[in-house]
Amino acid sequence: MRKLQLLAAPALALGMIAASAAGASAATETHSFQTELKEVNGSGATGTVMVSIKGDQATVTEKVSGLAKTFDGKPYPHVQHAHITTDTQGTCPTMADDKNGDGVISTTEGMPSYGMIGTTLSTSGDTSDKAALDLAVGGMGDSFTYERTFTMNAKTIKAIKAGNGTVVVHGLDPATLSAEGAKAKSDLDPKLPLAATSPALCGTLTAGQMDMPNGNPETGGGNTAGMDNGMIALGGGLVLVAAGAGVYMVRRRQGEQN
Repeated sequence: MRKLQLLAAPALALGMIAASAAGASAATETHSFQTELKEVNGSGATGTVMVSIKGDQATVTEKVSGLAKTFDGKPYPHVQHAHITTDTQGTCPTMADDKNGDGVISTTEGMPSYGMIGTTLSTSGDTSDKAALDLAVGGMGDSFTYERTFTMNAKTIKAIKAGNGTVVVHGLDPATLSAEGAKAKSDLDPKLPLAATSPALCGTLTAGQMDMPNGNPETGGGNTAGMDNGMIALGGGLVLVAAGAGVYMVRRRQGEQN
């Protein structure tokens, strides 16, 4: 009985340590997502976005070009967001979504495709939907690079991981719109022109090729890396315990013979 207790106690302790290590590895995994931004409303713009998520921290890196350059003689403010859906994959709208026939897909006309605002990709300050129309924290000009690390809300993270996250950049050149669209007011804020809030770029975020956990890259990658390492550690622990117990028993026998 005593020999069994000596063997079981270290094995149980090592098993608990291995399980704890596996859980810690899963908690520190970094998940990556990316998309190619494509023009909406004939904006002629292009771009790319990468989103890296670790816990509740998100790092968003974006490069865009070809957007409307100026508005009232100043750099054009392009508000942008991570839009999310709950039950279907986020997609980008087409001209078939222009329900009122004014030649412009408005933000609300695009919402059946990309869903509601989950996170505002602001250059500073608030990242909630409350900052959705804050032109002061939008990307500026026809080309810009955006990079920011911030705490992302759980709802947006869940949607992105489920494939339901879409990045939308807003802001069109009124000169490129139909006469009706150019003079129309925003469907989100009548103080703004329709061009200011209508989508110009859109892309659905998809998972990167591999989600790598932090730590030694030789331990492997992917979502199952922490589990595999935990199992290996537990198996190694059992071997070590058996070997240690064997040495202990040999010493006991040697002591008994003396």
